[in-house]
Amino acid sequence: MPGPGENPFGMSAPPRLSLVHLTQAPRRPSSPRPPLLLLLHGVGSHEGDLMELAPYLDERFFIVSARGPVTIGPGMHGWFHVQLDPVQPHINAEEAEHSRITLLLFIDEVIAAYNTDPSRTYLLGFSQGAIMSLSLALTRPEKLAGVVAMSGRVLPEVLPKMAPAETLRGLPILVVHGTEDVVLPIHHGRAARDRLSSLPVALTYREYSMGHNVSEESLADVTAWLRQRLDEPPWQSLAARHSGTTQEDTTR
Repeated sequence: MPGPGENPFGMSAPPRLSLVHLTQAPRRPSSPRPPLLLLLHGVGSHEGDLMELAPYLDERFFIVSARGPVTIGPGMHGWFHVQLDPVQPHINAEEAEHSRITLLLFIDEVIAAYNTDPSRTYLLGFSQGAIMSLSLALTRPEKLAGVVAMSGRVLPEVLPKMAPAETLRGLPILVVHGTEDVVLPIHHGRAARDRLSSLPVALTYREYSMGHNVSEESLADVTAWLRQRLDEPPWQSLAARHSGTTQEDTTR
């Protein structure tokens, strides 16, 4: 077992940035400035949780898994405190906003510290991490090349800060949700789908017969979607030539 302060993924100690984090360098480097995939965990978890997905993700990514700045308990972190309610969770909006601002700063720090491609920053968030990923996408789309939101929702509190619709045109977003989710039930995923469908983003929405977790099927689709994004030009350049499209919903 790793000792205190040791990185269990075999990487050297990362530089001290705004958020505690783990890193994995590209397993198959493709350019001097690799694409960045930032992993954002759910409430009550930690930066090591989603890093377990790293072996399944595209080998070209420089992967960073960040720890939420809010301590929930021993070894338990989050992006904001929340009282879970199946219909409408109650959040600490000030903490959510502070985490949003911190993540914007952290993205800039990571790009500078690890020399990643600033036009290729992707987010992958689960649960509360998905909430934060969508909050960043809706408010600062120019910083991102694509977003994967797994089992999350759109915060009503972030909507007044939303960027002009035209600046969102073509931004690739993948939303996946389980139909058996009892933590954030499926109506949250469908509400996110409906909200995003009203915007000119390039939305892919998929449902799976699963709970509040990552299934093999959903992970395979996430991996394939991210690989497709790397195999095409960044959306900012595509948006100059094409309008955004909304792909069909898929229930599985």
